[in-house]
Amino acid sequence: MMTSMKTKSLVVITTSLILDLLAFTVILPLMPSIVDYYSINDQSGLFEWFNGKVKLSQEWIGSPQEFNKVLFGGLIGSWFSLLQYISQPLVGSLSDIYGRKPLLLICLSGISLSYFCWSLSSQMFTIFLISRTIGGLSKGNISLSTAVVTDVSDESNRGKGMALIGISFSIGFIIGPVLGATFVIWSRSSSPDYFFQLYPAVFALILSLLNIVFIWYYFEESLSLNKRARSLESGLKQAIDYMSPISLFSFRPVNNVTEKDLNVLKSGGRLYFLYLYLYSGLEFTLTFLTHLRFNYSSAEQGRLYLYTGLLMTLIQGSYVRRIKVGNELKTVLTGILMIIPSFLLIGLANNEIQLYIGLTLYAFSSATVVPCLTTIVSSYGPQDQKGVTLGIFRSIGALARALGPISASLVFWRFGATVCYCFGAILLIYPLLSALRLKQYILDINSK
Repeated sequence: MMTSMKTKSLVVITTSLILDLLAFTVILPLMPSIVDYYSINDQSGLFEWFNGKVKLSQEWIGSPQEFNKVLFGGLIGSWFSLLQYISQPLVGSLSDIYGRKPLLLICLSGISLSYFCWSLSSQMFTIFLISRTIGGLSKGNISLSTAVVTDVSDESNRGKGMALIGISFSIGFIIGPVLGATFVIWSRSSSPDYFFQLYPAVFALILSLLNIVFIWYYFEESLSLNKRARSLESGLKQAIDYMSPISLFSFRPVNNVTEKDLNVLKSGGRLYFLYLYLYSGLEFTLTFLTHLRFNYSSAEQGRLYLYTGLLMTLIQGSYVRRIKVGNELKTVLTGILMIIPSFLLIGLANNEIQLYIGLTLYAFSSATVVPCLTTIVSSYGPQDQKGVTLGIFRSIGALARALGPISASLVFWRFGATVCYCFGAILLIYPLLSALRLKQYILDINSK
């Protein structure tokens, strides 16, 4: 059983994560409208410059002009995730040396600065991109939250700790987008030219500042001095390893690992990348699909996030937290099996009933696959290198999220939503095959 101090650490880091995700997700239902807005109102000239480059390619390829906004959204989403991919290893390695709390405070301060820039970005696409750049570089607090769970848990309760992180994401994705949509309605009625920055940006800024104060006063350092890395040089070398795809997929930073454990880690890493690469790309383009096909407003986008978020929370709270040790891979297989027809239904949807049936299957996969895969990977490799193992896993996920949105957006831009989603559903067979291979590696270990 966890001590009261460890329980307190979990409660504090979960609360901080919820505050962060509430601020982060208010923008999600607004992205299609933001791109539309800057296409008309940007005074910095940057959007028009980008648009000119896109039009040249559009004339050559023959892509419909209404899909340009999808490509712009994909570029912004992938840029944010690419910066996160670069910064996470550095933040994680520095936290291994100096502790989790100082790096958490630095990350949260950078996030606050990004929201401040967002609040000043009316009619200035350049400032909006600067805000997303600062935000991407500062988003290491997500991986630090996972590291804190690892610090204060063991094999018997780590799965429950990871489920709490999953629940935090669900709460953020339930409330944040709904608030974002509500703020847009208020802003449009009082000041139409500031619909995405008047209330949403200021709300995000206030929450991020409260989060800094909350962590400063209530979070107690979770990484004891005797478990910290010894030198800055070794920490930075490890961070560079985390940025190298070759190093990541071979799990090279993990030392003294048995061959069978290494097979599980490599297979799990490949599965995680394939799944999240496809999932994140299709996830990111979802709001553009509903905006173009069903003419969804920001409020209707918020309703969509509310529905999927509520389902995810119910699944994680009532099902994922009760998964018995050893049954995680079975749940992963089920989650991947469900997301394949999910994206077929969404890609082919010509009415809202079909769309929401697809979203129901999508919610189950969203709630189960990543938490269960993280629990599986955390169970293998040397006991004294769990942080290294999970750090590699997080970096693989960040790389997938950096490549997924732009890849899916390019397909969407050229061929439309139906081809994008149906092709993605077919490709999701590869993660399913990878999960079956991972199952065989685990059986080989358990049979000895």
